[in-house]
Amino acid sequence: MQGLVIKSTGSWYTVLGENQHKYECRIKGKLRMKGLVSTNPVAVGDFVDFELEPEQETAVINRIHDRKNYIIRKSINLSKQVQVIAANLDQACLVVTLASPRTSLGFIDRFLVTAEAYGIPAILIFNKLDLFSDEGLEILANYMDLYEGIGYKCYAVSAIEGTHVNTIKELLKDKTSLFSGHSGVGKSSLINQIIPGIALRTGEISDWSDMGKHTTTFAEMFELPFGGKLIDTPGIRELGIADIEPEELAHFFPEMRSRMHGCKFHNCVHINEPGCAILKALDEGNIEPTRYDSYLSIYHKNDTRA
Repeated sequence: MQGLVIKSTGSWYTVLGENQHKYECRIKGKLRMKGLVSTNPVAVGDFVDFELEPEQETAVINRIHDRKNYIIRKSINLSKQVQVIAANLDQACLVVTLASPRTSLGFIDRFLVTAEAYGIPAILIFNKLDLFSDEGLEILANYMDLYEGIGYKCYAVSAIEGTHVNTIKELLKDKTSLFSGHSGVGKSSLINQIIPGIALRTGEISDWSDMGKHTTTFAEMFELPFGGKLIDTPGIRELGIADIEPEELAHFFPEMRSRMHGCKFHNCVHINEPGCAILKALDEGNIEPTRYDSYLSIYHKNDTRA
């Protein structure tokens, strides 16, 4: 039988069969995607083949269909392995906040680079609009100008008050979308607004760290009542970049990719080479210093935290 993986708890997977029945499945032996060593061979969004176990209500996944794309992150404690966050996506939405907790520009950039590397359109959703002072609104406008200037779609919402939620619904309609972000950014609250009655558990902010407490502990796909699918993921505190060679990195910064042809040397890595078009654009104010800082941080494999 064939089906779609709609939930992953680590060792068990819920698969929606072609008959619309849900099956609890485990994987068969050392099932792996070719060329990919990951902590979770099967991910939400995968299409799989499975067979029922004799005289049991459970099933075994024995084949993963080829993926059109997937998005991954490096496992923090297992440096040579990666975690597949989700597969077969139309777009990846990063829910961010400027305070309580703060999502750093470095974290945003790491997510965008990962999405670029795997060919997935990325969207930034700035939540908690209800908490913004006039000064905060100015900072938000600067953030949105920065990323919209590069070519990314940005939206500002309030999950608590429902502000601009209908705009997000239009964005998600008839697509398979990933929702990701730090714990505490209001992902679950926003999903509760998008899918009335789903009642995802929301959590408060931890006083000592200003980071959210994890309320989503596994990835799960939800059908959208207006068409499409949404994959909710556990909050990410660290985002390690995987499978990107340092000399390839600039390709995944759109504002660098468009200028690379102007570099004097074909193997320029845009750090201290003479005749570098990227450094020239940086000096002239055409590349944001924060973006270049993120480039250097990822290039030198610096800290993956927020």
